[in-house]
Amino acid sequence: MNQELEPAMSQSRLEKIETKLSFAEGLLEDLNHLVFRQQEQIKRLQAQLDLLADKQNNSEPNQRFDPRDDIPPHY
Repeated sequence: MNQELEPAMSQSRLEKIETKLSFAEGLLEDLNHLVFRQQEQIKRLQAQLDLLADKQNNSEPNQRFDPRDDIPPHY
């Protein structure tokens, strides 16, 4: 009788493990997408920062850079 219960418990345990693995795989995929989107955002922000640094470095020494000059007209 113990031999009959063991396969059933093993099957149940295997199903739980498969369920958890499936959930973990989905979570890993979601996290990979999130990291990818964050890396893209970091690249865009770095490009903007580089442009601002170039703008400041290329400005004339007597010319003062005022960030308010770049405010869009709707502000």
